[in-house]
Amino acid sequence: MTPDQLLATMPFAVHTGVQLTSAAPEETVGTLDWSEHRTTAGPGMHGGAVMTLADSVGAVCAFLNLPPGAGTSTTSSSTVFTRGVRKGTVTATARPLHVGRSTIAVLVEVRDDEGRLVAQVTQSQAVLAR
Repeated sequence: MTPDQLLATMPFAVHTGVQLTSAAPEETVGTLDWSEHRTTAGPGMHGGAVMTLADSVGAVCAFLNLPPGAGTSTTSSSTVFTRGVRKGTVTATARPLHVGRSTIAVLVEVRDDEGRLVAQVTQSQAVLAR
């Protein structure tokens, strides 16, 4: 599947503006532009918007590491925010930490236009047999 086809399977991510730029089992990358409607009180991008990007990109990375016929669902997600975003585009890069029979762990780094770390997200995904 292409990045656009993968993204199309997640209507919420599409609705919120997430874009996938590359998708492979070893690394998945996506972006989200700063926009006034994605801010909190003040000009900072809302943490929920950053987490939506990270969760979506991490889910695609996990999906691409599934055995044939399996599905996935996020079972836990831990976010550490390191700086605010007041303009530009944030980029999330997801890489698998562990690919097992029942769980997949993914590390997602979110960076701003200058390459500075905005957030680090570690998530666990259940491997769901169909």
